[in-house]
Amino acid sequence: VVETCISAGLVGGKEFAVDASLIAADANKQRSIPGSEWNKARDPHSASRAMREYLATLDDAAFGAASEVTPKFVSPSDPAAQWTGAMRGPAFFAYADNYLIDVKFGIILDVKATRAIRQAEVGAAKTMIERTEERFDIKPAYLAADTAYGSADTLNWIVNKKKIAPHIPVIDKSKREDGTFSRDDFTFDKQRNVYTCPAGKTLTTTGRLVNDGETLLYRSSMRDCRTCLFKAQCCPKRPFRRIPRSIYEEARDVARALAKTEAFERSRHDRKRVEMLFAHLKRILKLGRLRLRGPRGAQDEFTLAATAQNLRKMAKLIAMQTLKPA
Repeated sequence: VVETCISAGLVGGKEFAVDASLIAADANKQRSIPGSEWNKARDPHSASRAMREYLATLDDAAFGAASEVTPKFVSPSDPAAQWTGAMRGPAFFAYADNYLIDVKFGIILDVKATRAIRQAEVGAAKTMIERTEERFDIKPAYLAADTAYGSADTLNWIVNKKKIAPHIPVIDKSKREDGTFSRDDFTFDKQRNVYTCPAGKTLTTTGRLVNDGETLLYRSSMRDCRTCLFKAQCCPKRPFRRIPRSIYEEARDVARALAKTEAFERSRHDRKRVEMLFAHLKRILKLGRLRLRGPRGAQDEFTLAATAQNLRKMAKLIAMQTLKPA
């Protein structure tokens, strides 16, 4: 179906958007057990199909390997479903339905079922981009997404490995709200690999990586800070100032620069087409809850639904092109 959409000229191939939506799993909270009591060491030969699929995906980045955090509850009937309260309402068991679309007409290029956690959804975006390039020889000029996809390592993958412009807000927690200097008040010198504080003093790094090997710490001299007039506004509770810097900061800077462009504003509007597809999926196609269980069951339902949406879009657009006056 996607190949037919490409042949019909419904895929621009330059502007992509990615997002995920939660779909309730066929799992009952009343029959669940606490995650701390769940035993993964099960015999696959005597287990149900959903259980066998769960056991087979424990090393899959989209499911078991996405996070080592123990879920609060596990459903024995569908253990791959994630207990989540991300909808800001009553928590429930769910899968994440991930779409990669071409924003020209909103054609779905790829779909992937994952656990309903951010790590798995970001991993699915990478898988879908690579799979689309391999299958159809299409790679976008830019990718639009929300802040959930704005981590440093993800932006590095998009910018440096895939050479795609990220129209994605950066996840940045460096802004301080207590009136003290934020990281933006310090100037980074790339050639010297140092930060300069508002008082003109330098902050250097030992080069030792922290936080899973992705962050460098730059610190000032205790002697400089002791006599500094800005100490109360810079580091009132510490003898010196530390500045964390991601090893992927240049990719983050690329995303920050793009966020100030008119193209970024247009992509924010275009990205709503993914949300419209999810709204259509739930309200019109009535896929608010899965009928099948297990990762494969979720993938089958999501793929069939995406195919139906593409067929509907294709029939509508081709009919409009046919009816156009010569």
